[in-house]
Amino acid sequence: MNQDGFFIAGTDTGVGKTHVAAALLRGWGARGRSVVGMKPVVSGAVMRDGVACWEDVEILAAASTVHAPLAQRNPYRFEVALSPHIAARQLGHRIDLKVITDAWAALREQADMVVVEGAGGWYAPISETETMADLARALNLPVVLVVGMRLGCINHALLTARAIRHDGLPLVAWVANMIDPDMQAVAENMAILQSLLMVPLLGVMPWLSGVEQTNSCLEWDLI
Repeated sequence: MNQDGFFIAGTDTGVGKTHVAAALLRGWGARGRSVVGMKPVVSGAVMRDGVACWEDVEILAAASTVHAPLAQRNPYRFEVALSPHIAARQLGHRIDLKVITDAWAALREQADMVVVEGAGGWYAPISETETMADLARALNLPVVLVVGMRLGCINHALLTARAIRHDGLPLVAWVANMIDPDMQAVAENMAILQSLLMVPLLGVMPWLSGVEQTNSCLEWDLI
């Protein structure tokens, strides 16, 4: 594979993008490539001993082999668990795409591969005029789609796949994450998604899987 990065998108928030991104980093890091994960925008901190921490950023850092400055790996972070554009507005800030693309360019100078994890769904807003799709287009990376397997996921996945392609980016693969352990007709849902998404299925993430387990069940050689 001759590829210097991927954008990890999801059908929604909370579908497992971080674990997929970290698994990709660990997979190629184990093959001797220098890798770094980027979370351009994150909201919703956890407090540890009075200090704000962002778990997604920590997970990506632990999976990276390049230890770049936090300002490059995560240019925008907000403590409140709100849509980033709202969190930024409450602080009197505005998320600037150029800040993110400059940080990404700096990371590319340091690593063979930069894996960028989006926030929320494809059209999650990052400002009053721009969405996560605008960020993905600015980076111009191939996209891996994480599908949260639950009732309604077929429609969500197909709409997101269509949007990615409409926005001019290549959808190169998808991952199924079993976020609902009680989902019925899983095999039937998987079959129709494999048929209609028309890109390789990298694997299925079991319910409550961690990064190591996710890495073991994904076939990165397919992209």
